[in-house]
Amino acid sequence: MSESTHLPASSSPTKPVLASDEPKQRNHPIPPASHPRQYRAIGIVRGKYTPDEAEQLSKGNIKTTDGDIEAVLLGRVISLVKNHIDLEQEHVWVVYPRTRQDDNHLHLQILGVWEPENLDDEVDPETDEDVPSSEEVEDGYFSIRGQVIFYDAESKKVIVKIRQSPKKEGEKPKFFKVQLHGALPERPVNHFYDLTAKLIDNVLNIQTCEDIGLIRNNRKKSGGRRFNNKFKGKPQIPGQGDGKASGSTARARPVPRPKPKTED
Repeated sequence: MSESTHLPASSSPTKPVLASDEPKQRNHPIPPASHPRQYRAIGIVRGKYTPDEAEQLSKGNIKTTDGDIEAVLLGRVISLVKNHIDLEQEHVWVVYPRTRQDDNHLHLQILGVWEPENLDDEVDPETDEDVPSSEEVEDGYFSIRGQVIFYDAESKKVIVKIRQSPKKEGEKPKFFKVQLHGALPERPVNHFYDLTAKLIDNVLNIQTCEDIGLIRNNRKKSGGRRFNNKFKGKPQIPGQGDGKASGSTARARPVPRPKPKTED
């Protein structure tokens, strides 16, 4: 793996843009980020997709030059594959990478096919010369943008958290994690990074990295515990503790009077 290129932190605005918020651009499978802190994880893989079952296309594997990778077809691309794609041939797949929580293995979600020379009849003729063909795009290229939540310099293990935009209005944003391999500058945790990676042997290897800046925690700090007066302590009784009187209502025991002496 080539050494990753480090770029210094940027003084860009801090407002985040969640994954899938970017405008649709049809002239490139992975358009430039629309915001310095736009979250995303997207890539390009060339290979042959084989479904696990002939009648069920949604789940299968992509056979690449490095081996097989588990993959699923997202709903919007299933009809495209059924009606226009020859699964006996290799294709350039546009994918979302995911790292499984249970075994840390990479798997892919297929969101599209990049073959403008065969499939796309809606490209603007004025910009048609700028649209790369399926042969011109870089196989195995990935763009990972998000918060570094784990880094081990010895093993070069990197975990990035990606925030997703909610599917329904009013829902809280969800997140997923992507694991990569490569070197980062010192203390990268909780910093937003713009990473480019190359898929080699089913591992995302970092090629370049840019530190966009620290992600600050906006949660308010607690002002500390407040205790009710009734927990301040038990009242002291004279004769116990330090012997000082307290403001309690407990009564002191009366002192017995001396008995008068009697003559025999």
